[in-house]
Amino acid sequence: MHAFAHSVNRYFPNNRHLAGLVVVLVGSLFCLWLNTGLDTWSNGRIVGLSSLTLAILLGMVLGNTVYPNFAEQLNAGVCFAKGQILRLAIMFYGFKLTMTQVASVGMPAIMTDALVLTSTFLLTYWLGTRWLKVDKKTTILIGSGASICGAAAVIAAEPVVNAQAHKVTIAVATVVVFGTIAMLLYPFLYHLGWLQPWLSAQQYGIYTGSTIHEVAQVVVAGNAINPEVGNTAVVTKMIRVMMLAPFLLVLSFALTKDRTVNDAAIKNKSNKNETASFMTRAKQVKVPWFAFIFIGIVLIHTWVPMSESIVRSMVMLDDVLLTMAMFALGLTTHLSAIKQAGVRPLILGAIMFGWLILGGGLINIGISFI
Repeated sequence: MHAFAHSVNRYFPNNRHLAGLVVVLVGSLFCLWLNTGLDTWSNGRIVGLSSLTLAILLGMVLGNTVYPNFAEQLNAGVCFAKGQILRLAIMFYGFKLTMTQVASVGMPAIMTDALVLTSTFLLTYWLGTRWLKVDKKTTILIGSGASICGAAAVIAAEPVVNAQAHKVTIAVATVVVFGTIAMLLYPFLYHLGWLQPWLSAQQYGIYTGSTIHEVAQVVVAGNAINPEVGNTAVVTKMIRVMMLAPFLLVLSFALTKDRTVNDAAIKNKSNKNETASFMTRAKQVKVPWFAFIFIGIVLIHTWVPMSESIVRSMVMLDDVLLTMAMFALGLTTHLSAIKQAGVRPLILGAIMFGWLILGGGLINIGISFI
């Protein structure tokens, strides 16, 4: 009960967060206003742009110019926005969906997610450790981010992998860089007409949800086409996010097996101790509860009668929270982190980015014919 109360308290900001949250809120409201203004001024001709795209781009510009001068005072609130507020935004995204829409995604999305996740992680591990000779822990973190849900997966995998902070930073940098490119590239390719011969609008949503790194990036790339595609993309992505828990259990088992074999060779440990060691590591797995709460809100939205004004208000609140999270993510995306990553992890991230586009696309096309 105490642990649950502590988890809930993490979602309530305190005085340390105030300054950063005010800056992020002002920035997000500006991006929401600018997005509406651009749509009005251009008579809807600016395609593929959204408040989320504007927020992360403006955040990156400020994050590499002005923000570092005030980072000490603002960092706590900014990190709160890209962490807890992002999770709250994903939870509240349930007010935009119903189980009818979830059912419309169906088994193709689940099969696609499972195949993309498995193939991406295994290929990342093989290329990283065998060909590029990237550190094993860094490779696992990059693979986790690319195959499941970006930075959240990297951070969730960290206690299982027991990696140093700079390796986590490198993995997150590859996720942010290539996930941001994907977020902008996918709608661009769709509007050019390059994807339509292979994927319908619905299948594009599944493709987006199964291959783009971050949940919020999927929201951008999906909604850049239309809200229905956006919903399909997010549902597909959230199915992929929910695969994080079993993935981490399997990863924990694999790493524990390596460790206990080594320990047994050195200390002649018994099988009982090896099992105990596995259970200890398994308890460190961080379950993405926000994904399950998201599904819970979808169920509530489906079966509990609500007035349109309440639903509209919750959707509006969710738009603000998502934009805040993206603005905060942009503020903390530093070009210096990319330089610190070195060449080989970035090459690995780039190869997997290409795999997600091409290999993920082939998986999506193959599933569509089943």
